[in-house]
Amino acid sequence: MACAAPQSDYRLRMTTELYELAVPAFTRGFAALSAILTKGEAFADERGIAHGELLGARLIEDMHPLTYQVQRVSDTAKGAIARLAGIEAPAMADDEASFAELHARIARTVEFVQSVSPASLNGREAAEVVIKTPGGDLNFTGIDYLRGFALPNFYFHVTTAYALLRMKGVPIGKRDYLGA
Repeated sequence: MACAAPQSDYRLRMTTELYELAVPAFTRGFAALSAILTKGEAFADERGIAHGELLGARLIEDMHPLTYQVQRVSDTAKGAIARLAGIEAPAMADDEASFAELHARIARTVEFVQSVSPASLNGREAAEVVIKTPGGDLNFTGIDYLRGFALPNFYFHVTTAYALLRMKGVPIGKRDYLGA
């Protein structure tokens, strides 16, 4: 009769590098998002399409437009870093109405994300993270919040921004999305 190995939660004995899980992923995602926005703007200019047509693009009427998607990418990244580090995220007004303003918001967000030190994030896997929503609080540990909420939300909005531009005919592909 064989003895089973004792069960244990790996999270109690193993630390991660939250910084390495978050900051490079956010930084790369923003680089790809910025590049596809640049291609979208160039596409509109080459074809005489009003920028507002792309910036206001929606997949379906009850979905938010491209500008909103970029704002949520920004809010997700800066919010995640701030929550994990236990600091305040910089406030941004959500009033961007041009490609230049979206690029400026991305740059401000990346600057904030990269300004937080690894020591501020690493070792906070078990830190309590609470997201307040109209439907009630969402409670996480730091690692579960990053892996199960923040990163998926970040990529959802990056993907939606990509899909909106692609739907409008912007010649972008998977390599553009991946930043490769």
